[in-house]
Amino acid sequence: MNHINGFLCVLVVVAASGCARLQSVGQVPQFTSPVRGNEVFAMTAQPMAATRAHPDQHVASSLWTSGRQSLLGDRRAGQRGDILTVVIAIDDSAEFSNSSERGRSGSERMGVTGLFGLPQRIDEGLPDGASMADAVGATGSSNSSGSGAVRRNEQLTLRVAATVTDLLDNGILRIEGSQEVRVNYEIRELLVSGYVRPEDISRQNEIAYDRIAAARISYGGRGHISDVQQPRLGQQVADIVLPF
Repeated sequence: MNHINGFLCVLVVVAASGCARLQSVGQVPQFTSPVRGNEVFAMTAQPMAATRAHPDQHVASSLWTSGRQSLLGDRRAGQRGDILTVVIAIDDSAEFSNSSERGRSGSERMGVTGLFGLPQRIDEGLPDGASMADAVGATGSSNSSGSGAVRRNEQLTLRVAATVTDLLDNGILRIEGSQEVRVNYEIRELLVSGYVRPEDISRQNEIAYDRIAAARISYGGRGHISDVQQPRLGQQVADIVLPF
């Protein structure tokens, strides 16, 4: 009875999931609302410091100012709510190959040629051609070989605007960025987050992905194409449950 109840529960869950998927038939995938995201919160929240790292200090007679909006001002992100560009240019390739081979052979031979004349007496009773001179003999050999190869090639070039969501006590900036592009019935989604040093941000207010600590980069999609590429729920359950 417990097995039947468990099976019925699984059917209910699968049916509910299927009904939820049926609701999106003929509908374009909806964008994720950014209103309650960390990026918008950081941009609308009160700055953590009363003044920025480079306050606008100038005298009345000066033609130049040192503020962020001046011609030579530092416009790099440095406070919570500031925006910078993350440049993702991944071009990785790796290839590994190895092989091994082992061989071994051996032979053993034992005979009794003289033991108080007993071998000769025994030979008289043996069939023709048999002799105790080669009483025991054994040979053996073994060989093994193996080879393996791994080849990988990844290329990804993207740019996304990220927001400084937090300023740590040691000056490290925590950034988060998201981007959604809808093409017909498919949404391409890019997410990036991590920690950066202010000095690693270029004068163009850009930072490369390999200078982001604890970087988390996700690039995928959702919609009709992604849905078709995914195996059905029953197939996923069968892959997990079936032992072969």
